[in-house]
This record gives sequence, C-alpha cells and structure tokens, in this order.
Amino acid sequence: MTFLGTLIDLARTDPDALAIVEPGAGATERISRNTLVDRVLVVRRELAEHGFGEGDCLGVWLPNWSAALVWQLAAGSLGGHVIGINTRYGVHEVTHVLTLARPKVIVIAHEFVGLDLIGRLRTAAEDAAHTDGWTPPQVVPIAAPTGTHTGPGAGADTGADAATTGAVGTRTAVDPTSYDIGGGAWLPGAGEPLTLDELAEPSADDLYVAFTTSGSTGLPKLAAHKEAGTLEQCLGAGARTGMGPGKALIAALPFSGTFGFVQAFAMLLSGGVIVMHPSFNPAEVAQQIERYRVTHGAFGDDMWVRIIDEVGDADLSSLEWLGVGDFQGAARGVADWLRSRTTAHVSGLYGSSETFALLTTTPTGVPADVSWLPGGRLVVDALEYRIADGERVITDGSEGELQFRGPQTVDAYLGQPQKMAENHTADGWFRSGDLARAIDERGFRFVCRAAEALRLKGFLVEPDEIGNHIATHPAVEIAKVVGVRRDAGDEAVGFVTLREGERVDGDELVEYCRTSLARYKVPVAVFVIDEMPVTTGTNGTKIRANVLKEWALERLEATS
Repeated sequence: MTFLGTLIDLARTDPDALAIVEPGAGATERISRNTLVDRVLVVRRELAEHGFGEGDCLGVWLPNWSAALVWQLAAGSLGGHVIGINTRYGVHEVTHVLTLARPKVIVIAHEFVGLDLIGRLRTAAEDAAHTDGWTPPQVVPIAAPTGTHTGPGAGADTGADAATTGAVGTRTAVDPTSYDIGGGAWLPGAGEPLTLDELAEPSADDLYVAFTTSGSTGLPKLAAHKEAGTLEQCLGAGARTGMGPGKALIAALPFSGTFGFVQAFAMLLSGGVIVMHPSFNPAEVAQQIERYRVTHGAFGDDMWVRIIDEVGDADLSSLEWLGVGDFQGAARGVADWLRSRTTAHVSGLYGSSETFALLTTTPTGVPADVSWLPGGRLVVDALEYRIADGERVITDGSEGELQFRGPQTVDAYLGQPQKMAENHTADGWFRSGDLARAIDERGFRFVCRAAEALRLKGFLVEPDEIGNHIATHPAVEIAKVVGVRRDAGDEAVGFVTLREGERVDGDELVEYCRTSLARYKVPVAVFVIDEMPVTTGTNGTKIRANVLKEWALERLEATS
C-alpha cells in the first residue's frame, strides 16, 4: 500500500468527491479526488522526464498550496523523497539543507507574500558550492493559485465550484530562466498524465519524506522516514481523531513540518477535505472554520491564542476534534476556552520530526483537566514505547527517558548517517531526549525535555509543573519556569506576562506558589516581563528558554 495508491483507490470509489479547498486570488478552487490524482500523474511524468527517480531528493519550498501535496505524492511514487523547506528559512538554513539533503530538484514559490525566495536560494547555492561533490539542483518555480470561477460572481471568493486547469491548477505565468542557479529550470505543464503501469513501483526501502529537527543542540538534523511507516502513521492518526468523509481540516501549519504534514495527509487519505491556509491569519482561520464547516484542527497554544482573540461571533459549531500543543504554557487556558465555545474533543499533542506528529492522542472520556496535557495513547499499533534510564527499563511509574521502537521512528538522517547510532540505544530503541511517565502499556504523559528537568533539593522536578501552577493566577497570561545553577545547585526561576489591566509583582507570585506547592518546588524568584522571548519554527512559536536562563542569572545577581 502506498500514498498514491491509497488516493487512487479513494478516487475510484468516488472520483468527484471534494479533496481540497484552495482559496486563490480570483476565487476559491474546489479540487476533486480525480483532479488531484491527474495532477500528481502529470508531475510524476515530468519529474521522470527530467531524470528524477529512485533515491533522489526533491526540495519543496512552498507554502500550504495544493501543489506541495502534488509534488510530494509524485516524487514518492517514483521512489524519491521530499525535504520540506519552510518559507521562513534564511540563507544559512537553506544552505544547510542543500548540503545535507542534496536535492536534485527544488520546487519554489514564486513571489509568495513578497518573499525573495529565489534570492535566498541563489545565495545559499553559492555557499553550498564550496562543499565537495555538490551540484546545483534543477529549479521549478510555482506561482500562487489564482483560482478560477464559472457562473455568477466570477472573481469573488464565493466558495463556488471552480474550473481546474493544468498540473498545478490555474496560476499566473512565470519565466523560468531567472530561476536557473546552474542546474537548469523548467515549468510544470499540462500534458497527459503518466499511468501507474508505465513505471515500476518504488521499493519498500525507499525514503519518502524528511523533516528538519528543532536544532536545539546545534544545526538541525534532517530526519527521514520510509513510506510504509509514514503512511501507517497518517492513516492511524486519521482513524484515531475521527477523520474521514464529511470531515474537513483547516491546514495552517506548514506541510514542511511533521505536524502540518501528518494532519494534511491523515485527512486526505481518510477521505476528508483539506482547507488550505498558506499564510497564517487568525481572523481568516475563524472565518474559514465557519464557511467550510471545518471539523478538525491542531495548533500550538500560541496560534490558538491568536485565533481566539479574532473569533468574535464566528460559528464554531462544526468543530469536532482539536489538538493543542503546549509550546508557551497557555494550553490549559486555550483548552478551557475551546470547551466553553465548542463541543469538540480537545486533545494534547506529542510528536517530533524523528517520530512524527500526532504520535499520540488523548481518547474521549479522559477528564477535561488532563486531556490537554502532552502525550496520550499511541495511534499506531506497531509502535512500541518504554520509559528507561539508558537501557534500564523503568517499571515503577517514575519518570525516565521516553524511547521508541517501530516503523514510525527515524529511518535515516540525510547527510549525517552517523546520527542514527548516536540517537539509538545499543538494543535498538530511539532515544527521544524527552522525560515521560507511563500511563499504561500504550500511553504515556510527556513531562519535559530531559535537558530542562531540574534537580531541586534532591527531587527531580519538571519546570512546567511549576509554570502551570503560576499560570492559574488570575493576573497571569503566560508563565514559564527555567532552571539556573548557582552555588546551591539547581534553582527554579519564573517569568510571567500579565493579562491586560492586571497587576501583580513577583514576590506575590512566589507566595502564591508557597501556599500550594511543596517547598522544594517554590521558585526562588518570579519576574514580570512585558513579553516572552520567542523563536518561530515550523509548528509554531516557542519560548526561548535559553534566553530566560540568561535573564534569570542576570536578575538574580542584580538582586542578591
């Protein structure tokens, strides 16, 4: 079973069923399953004609356009793999991808929201040229979808059916010559599709997709996965979250990241509809939920907060399943708000580039006060987990490193094969670097990154436990706790931002902790700041804990 084969089976069952809703500059295009398959097979033929085949890498530097899914499906069906490139990436990050992944072809967005992506690519290619054996890729520019519309109201985003033309839909013309960085450039056409029996099926051992890791310990790794495990994860996530015919996903997380990728293909291959949202606009997200009767969506808490601020009186009654990533310590409040305005099931999220996103979900029936917490039950039966200290398995319910074994764990690191041994135990388990506690043999609760855990007065404490408590104070908007090491060992220090119009000082918040937490968990100080230092990644905005640690040491020194 393959990605493209699964989509073709769905198209044979109901070829005219809606697969993708794609807002464009002229109108909203509605793409059927059969049209989507035809577009994939056209691109598949053209890739093959340009020498792309088994083992080759395709760089997809596109926002959330239907073309991104088309090129993924086409490349994978030829035995190649895709590395997604975030449109936010600068020259340094693109150079890193070029030298490790060595893509044979790069598909690049033409003039997306005014970004000069080709300028970045050209500079990155000049830097990569100093790497031994590196050759410039072919470049395929793709313009933004314009949308087409037939009948009354042409040119307006009415949601009516649109005509479908070309391998990537109706788009403005692009001159490819300015995109040649030494390997040639070409445009996708609208020729005849290549039938599946014209080329051999890819090997089960071929890599299918790769994601950049967070890079928290240096430059990001490119974690690659084979097709079988990737497909199993997407289908499992779709089944466990209730995706399928009659359901719709708001796709605002980039497909270049594992959370956006898994959500989109889970919905598509389950027979549902993807509503494209290429440039995050919280007000538009709320409008699209109402307009297209969206049932599913998952975001980090930072994105949910922005959506909630713009919801107004939008009708959210269609929502059925919502995922919340606890990236900024606001997940509890987000979950409470979502339950107050919708009847949707709210689930915490867990995942990584090396083990996929939506790796777990919180089942229905779990009490609301814990359903938002990261972790839950594994969505794929073939994947195993254990809590361990090195290779010593922990069975007493205490915290330990979360380790995985199965087809969803990373199969290769592009350009860095030595990383496989570094990130696996001698007995073959992937080391996540996360601390967790077991719920049962199929479920766990994520605690924190192992590097962030604190040893306070001899006790192992996750900083988010303290931060979550501080966040329950009515004046606090966001709370984050970090650990610093001075003469007495680890110390917990809190930072908070306040709700508009609220006032509270750090000493009051320390006392707030003292009245409810064990003495060893009480932070030595809490500092009120105007805003959190953040970094924006593929899956959302996360607080820069390393910056807060620097601030904590500076402020403690100043007040001692």
